[in-house]
Amino acid sequence: MDLGIAGRTALVCASSQGLGRGCAEALAAEGVRVVINGREEGRLNQVAREITAATGAEVIPVVADVGTESGRAALLAAAGSIDILVNNNGGPPAADFATLGHDQLLAGIEANMLTPIALAQAVIPAMVERRFGRIVNITSGSVKMPLPGLDLSSGARLGLTGFLAGVARQVAYANVTINGLLPGAFDTARIHTLDTKRAAETGDRVEDVAARRMEAIPAKRLGKPDEFGAVCAFLCSVHAGYITGQNILLDGGAFPGVL
Repeated sequence: MDLGIAGRTALVCASSQGLGRGCAEALAAEGVRVVINGREEGRLNQVAREITAATGAEVIPVVADVGTESGRAALLAAAGSIDILVNNNGGPPAADFATLGHDQLLAGIEANMLTPIALAQAVIPAMVERRFGRIVNITSGSVKMPLPGLDLSSGARLGLTGFLAGVARQVAYANVTINGLLPGAFDTARIHTLDTKRAAETGDRVEDVAARRMEAIPAKRLGKPDEFGAVCAFLCSVHAGYITGQNILLDGGAFPGVL
């Protein structure tokens, strides 16, 4: 299927690895000019070369911390006219809710709620004027099913989801859509870090912790970043203009509900 977005420009935040990279690769494969982002220059430049070699697309690496005002300014300047925004940022480390201090709470809200809102505010007016725009927010399956130890991540991402749910209805008339992708357990550094932490707490082997995680998923495996990217690319396509304000769960069936 031709997604109809060749020649568009996408800004994909936190895209030097994991789900962000999966989204960047899928968009590049559709002929989209992609601005990728990370904080490690060597890794980011290597990823840009790899995506270009695989897709032939123009890939622009920008070393910046998306959580800072200066970092966001650098990304926006490098991208120019943005048709597609994929909001993504690392979540706070797992922690007992009772140990979270005020500064930690603010940092989590800044990274996972205020930063993506600021980027959406920056790009939406021009999207509305051009009558095309796609915003995809990578949040978490914990938005629907909160997970112990990830309370700050869940709360901040729920705040983002609620804020942009109303915005989505205000800009839908202009062919600007805003949706969320809610990943469950994917084969990324984030999941491996959580498994390692759990193993240290229980004295179990990391391999056993990972095996128990997969056994609890009906699909009996972790998700792959490239299949996540494919869903992201579709939401950014011309065919998805009637999908907005939705939160799509990709978790191999782990959420035990019907809605």
